[in-house]
Amino acid sequence: MRSVTYSMGVSLDGYIVGPDGDFDWTGPDEEVFRFVTDEIRGVGVHLLGRRLYETMLYWETADQDPSLDDSMLEWAAIWKPLPKVVFSTTLSTVQGNARLASGGLAEEIERLRAEPGEGDIAIGGATLAAEAAALGLIDEYRARVYPVLVGGGIPFFPQHERRVDLELVETRTFSSRVVYLRYRVAR
Repeated sequence: MRSVTYSMGVSLDGYIVGPDGDFDWTGPDEEVFRFVTDEIRGVGVHLLGRRLYETMLYWETADQDPSLDDSMLEWAAIWKPLPKVVFSTTLSTVQGNARLASGGLAEEIERLRAEPGEGDIAIGGATLAAEAAALGLIDEYRARVYPVLVGGGIPFFPQHERRVDLELVETRTFSSRVVYLRYRVAR
């Protein structure tokens, strides 16, 4: 069965976006960018909330930007054809290899797990991940912890009163002092 993963950059105090809406501190260096590119190769479908979908729209045409280096062109070449499912109550259409979710999150994940296919089911965006976590649907949490305290904003981890035991699967420290933590939900 395909795993559901939640992977994002996070400040040491637990936020994916600071109180001012800024996340420029998550700009990866070349080493982290290569790592994230390798991670996305293992994704079969990406589930996104509206805000992250709109942020990632840049990559639908990024391959036309002459200023991009080879690593960014490689990312664009992987991201653009990747199937995406967008959860939104305000969008009526989406672009690229994306479709609007036709059902609720649990129903979409159940359907995707039942379909033949390779790769993980990745969840992007804290709001969507919080809903998936509350429903017990996340199999792995993958955090790239940046050495910064932002003091508030949108939290990486969902704020609910349910204990979830985790098993450490992998760690890695990058030369930029970013620390990667990969945890599997203990079931």
